[in-house]
Amino acid sequence: MAQYSIYIQYDNVDKIYIASIPELQGCMAHGETKEEALKELEIACELWLETARELGKEIPQPALYTEKV
Repeated sequence: MAQYSIYIQYDNVDKIYIASIPELQGCMAHGETKEEALKELEIACELWLETARELGKEIPQPALYTEKV
């Protein structure tokens, strides 16, 4: 999972952190803390990749995001 981009946002309505991997469509998880959200995202990522392999789906390559200064 470390090779993929990770976004973490706080949801003020539900009072949770939401973590997602943009390269893996629909791969997201949540938790009451950032750490919990990341831990759950690691599980979601493993399941996403396992399911894609089982279904013969293409697994996206990690994207390299760079910030222009």
